[in-house]
Amino acid sequence: MLSVYIHIPFCIRKCLYCDFLSFPAEESTIEAYVEPLLEEIETESPKYAAYRVDTVFFGGGTPSVLKAGHIEHILSKLRNCYKFTEDPEITIEVNPGTADRQKFEKYKNAGVNRISIGTQSVHDKELKVLGRIHNASEFFETYRMVREAGFDNVNVDLMSALPGQKAEEYGATLRTVMDLKPEHISAYSLIIEEGTPFFDMYGTDCSGTEQSLCLPTEEEERLMYEETGKVLSKEGYYRYEISNYSLKGKECRHNIAYWKRYNYVGFGLGAASMVENVRWRNTAELQEYLNAFRELKPNGKALKNIKEEIQHLNLNEQMEEFMFLGLRLTEGVSRAEFLKMFCIDMEEVYGTVLKELSEKGLIECSERIKLTQYGRDVSNYVMSHFLF
Repeated sequence: MLSVYIHIPFCIRKCLYCDFLSFPAEESTIEAYVEPLLEEIETESPKYAAYRVDTVFFGGGTPSVLKAGHIEHILSKLRNCYKFTEDPEITIEVNPGTADRQKFEKYKNAGVNRISIGTQSVHDKELKVLGRIHNASEFFETYRMVREAGFDNVNVDLMSALPGQKAEEYGATLRTVMDLKPEHISAYSLIIEEGTPFFDMYGTDCSGTEQSLCLPTEEEERLMYEETGKVLSKEGYYRYEISNYSLKGKECRHNIAYWKRYNYVGFGLGAASMVENVRWRNTAELQEYLNAFRELKPNGKALKNIKEEIQHLNLNEQMEEFMFLGLRLTEGVSRAEFLKMFCIDMEEVYGTVLKELSEKGLIECSERIKLTQYGRDVSNYVMSHFLF
């Protein structure tokens, strides 16, 4: 199996907290990007002739800034160049205010069967603080149009621990979204990343910032985190990953592929890939990417190799990833799968670590190794123990 990621780096305006490879661009730049992207998809296809594509994910940036026709062309190119499974999951990320009913209908007709809406909050004041381009009413309108277009697999992204946010405000957002009954909810805490405007504003402390916009305390953030699980579990959502909740059967197959270390290939600017334990990333320089595929060599290859940071994972690195990625899932990791994959018992490699973490109440150890509730609260600490 193979998962495919398509990176669309463009957005209307970059949010204040965002450190993803994304930026506003003129329509001419967006148009110029699509043709090289199609060329990359086609020229790379012979390498994956033995695989069947099970998931496709359009991420960004804001993929919905593209014309619907571009999404249609990309999916058509993928289907022409790659073998697909009978029931692939095809997701596109959408920001409110960037798509209308007609665009959603075209997505549906093109084969998209899952929509991920990045709302983050349903309070206008919080959306303004984040630098989002939409307001709450635009989110509700977008959600309505998605449903009217016939989509029955919808994710909504939410963010907690926002500047000035109180636990009760986050709880109101959570309940409002839950009442809409999306099939999937991704609920993340805000992380202040270096290099973003938020880092300058909140990276060290709140000095110089209005008290009303200070970041929540650790206790307030913990309450929001706990509220998420309590509220959603009562309504039939189950947490299948640290930050992801779904109704049964509506888990995001594409993201699970990452956490289980299945093969995935990324196309587009800065897109990451991991195939047969080799990792790499495309160049993050737009002009370099455009030039590489604008004209092709006589043999149909790019004029310049755009792959960077190529890493052949050794056995230790593979085992590390198996543990710290797999433990993000509620089901945890399997001892039997570890033995089958690496031909060594997990106990021989991580016995001391497993004993220590189990005694601290951070993991449960049986045939599968799982994080406890306490372990999920301090997951970064737990994961660090599995690094050689």
